[in-house]
Amino acid sequence: MKSITIKGQVRESVGKRATKALRNAEQVPCVVYGGETSVQFAAPSKSFRNLVYTADAVVANIELEGQEPIHAVLQDIQFHPLTDAILHIDFYQLFEDKDLTMEIPVTLTGNAVGVVGGGSLRHNLRKLKIKALPANLPEVVVADISELKIGGKLLVSELRNDAYTIMHSDNVVVAQVKMSRNATKDSSEEGEEEEGEAAAE
Repeated sequence: MKSITIKGQVRESVGKRATKALRNAEQVPCVVYGGETSVQFAAPSKSFRNLVYTADAVVANIELEGQEPIHAVLQDIQFHPLTDAILHIDFYQLFEDKDLTMEIPVTLTGNAVGVVGGGSLRHNLRKLKIKALPANLPEVVVADISELKIGGKLLVSELRNDAYTIMHSDNVVVAQVKMSRNATKDSSEEGEEEEGEAAAE
């Protein structure tokens, strides 16, 4: 899984006044949960760009002065309602021996035969909620749609993997190929032509 490094400082004061001062200095107040005690820290807002503004699943390596690095994932984030500036971020600490649940992006690969034949591809589920040990969490789940015909569906059951658990029902549709309007129109016109030819004979 991709990772980024965030260098910050432990927050000595967590009151409203201190929080406002941090934001005015373009620092983001953060907290890490999941360990024996929560860790309050702050880091420059620009440090979070590759963590927040991406569809990828990313691990944050949080480096705080005088402490061992903390490996964590983004759990929750608050934005300013008008400016979209980051107001606060919650992280969840990772441990090698503890399962973690995350939303992992789904990438479709291959050319569906149904699309080649005029169908329309629908990517119904773009992220999967997956539970696994941190070492087994994939960056993306690759779904091969090559065999999908018109009317065909790719279900969660076809993406099951021994390394992790997908937290969705087996019958949830990940992707499907539907008959497109153009394909329907073309089929109708072909049918009319065939009927006309038969009548002419």
